Amino acid sequence: MAHDKWLTLDEVEQIRRRAKARLSPLLKKSDRNDEDASSKCPLCSFLVWSIARGDGDKPMKITRQDIFVAIITGAVLLGIPTTQADQVLPPLSSAQLIEILSSPDRTAADRTNDLRRKPEQMLEFIGIRPGIVALDLSAAGGYTNELLARSIGPTGKVYGQSRPRDPNQAPTGSSVPEDNSRPNLTPVATPAPPAGARPSVVALADREARLHEAGIPAAPIVALSRPFEDPVPSNLASEQIDLVTLMFNYHDLGHLGVDRAAMNRAVFRALKPGGLFVIADHVGRPGTRISESATLHRVEEARKSKRPVSG
Repeated sequence: MAHDKWLTLDEVEQIRRRAKARLSPLLKKSDRNDEDASSKCPLCSFLVWSIARGDGDKPMKITRQDIFVAIITGAVLLGIPTTQADQVLPPLSSAQLIEILSSPDRTAADRTNDLRRKPEQMLEFIGIRPGIVALDLSAAGGYTNELLARSIGPTGKVYGQSRPRDPNQAPTGSSVPEDNSRPNLTPVATPAPPAGARPSVVALADREARLHEAGIPAAPIVALSRPFEDPVPSNLASEQIDLVTLMFNYHDLGHLGVDRAAMNRAVFRALKPGGLFVIADHVGRPGTRISESATLHRVEEARKSKRPVSG
């Protein structure tokens, strides 16, 4: 049969090069530029060994069936899912979410935050599941990032975006704390945060280190210092992300002068078909639009929805 014919030396070499190119992103970074990187790839190694066993211009007899077996072996050894079903896991159950939230290593500050942020309901609403790629916009201290990392697990990845700081501008405080639950009261002044407040990238690194030290099987957390208008790095910019969250900070984009339309376009370009962009925020009074974003930290609720990105 045609698929069982012997391959020539040139055909074997072409297949080896294509396999190396396709599988090299799965190798360790230090191995990608290694001249002997093919030894890390079972298929490439098999083909190199076969060529070496040849006699002059006559390689060892290899059939396409042999290569197919090597591909499957390489996929298994490298941990590559061999079926689409392997890549999609069901959302976490309520019991699983409660177990995650009850983990004794979580900080007292995060547990206090739980009382107003309702993480179980939020994660259940999102339909969070293991193995996905998520991006949290305006990550700040990383409360949401850590919840996502714990829920997604080590087979996924979580990115946390924060706006780069302007070194020429000192941090400024807002007139009302963001978690103010009584917006009808007259705003009272609050002190500005200290100039040396901890950057988000540092906070996220600390959270990832703490998860690792506690032995929690969490997704890696990658900090991104990028403007809101361009929040996604080029390697994720086109249909590479399953979930984007923006928790209780969308209102700030108004008084910060952020081009929200540009940000939203970047987010939707980065989402995979069926991906979700989930925004949670404090509800403003009807007719106020974003006029109270800097004072009461509220934004008018025009619509509540969870709309997946169509394919």
